[in-house]
Amino acid sequence: MRPVWTVATNAFREAVRDRVLYNLVFFALLMIAASILVGQISIGIEQTVIVSLGLTATSVIGLMIAIFIGVGLVSKEMDRRTLYALLAKPVQRWQFLIGKFIGLVMTLAVNTAVMAAGLYVALWMVKHPLERNDAYVLLAVYLILLKLAIIVALALLFSCVTTPFLAILFTFGIYVAGVFAQDLRTVQAVNISPSSMRLMRGISYLLPNFENFNVMGAVAHGEPVAWALLWQATLYAILYCALVLAAAAAVFSRRNLK
Repeated sequence: MRPVWTVATNAFREAVRDRVLYNLVFFALLMIAASILVGQISIGIEQTVIVSLGLTATSVIGLMIAIFIGVGLVSKEMDRRTLYALLAKPVQRWQFLIGKFIGLVMTLAVNTAVMAAGLYVALWMVKHPLERNDAYVLLAVYLILLKLAIIVALALLFSCVTTPFLAILFTFGIYVAGVFAQDLRTVQAVNISPSSMRLMRGISYLLPNFENFNVMGAVAHGEPVAWALLWQATLYAILYCALVLAAAAAVFSRRNLK
């Protein structure tokens, strides 16, 4: 695993040095700060407003980082010709992909931690001291990070298949479809044939069900997060990322890099 860790640390350092990353994190912290003003206007629901806006900012900014930087992990290496020198060393292609995946997930973990800290500062400024229920915010941030890990895996897969622009479109499209995956399983329509309904439900099980990671509404209202949901979501994210990365490695191993 030493080659994987080497690629991961290099990807982490490269992502941390990216100025776009700092701009996005700054924008997220600015949104969290703005939620303080909105919360003060919303008398009686300050905590709900601040937590909702803060977690939404964390999710949206993390989504942008996962898609745009995730797609560029492979394409930038190919454009700069550094990929060829790297693969000439004792590094397998699948090790390169896994290392890039781990490196970006590490970057997202640091960014979400920074944004979570900003959210807690906003909460403390409005309602100090903090309460025990405020710890549920960390669980919501953890589930957001799991969702972003799946998006990174999808971005890597599409970046191995097509151009960066199309990879961004495909990854974002899968994300939107995954948000409504649960609805596809329960949709009822008069004009849709039974075969089409079965097809839609089959597709919904192939899509990542991002509803499994959405607890922002419950956390904003101070409701607890079930531990069963946490370990089920963790297992789901690990298995889905493993399958997507295996597919990406299979495609990348057959790709002609000349």
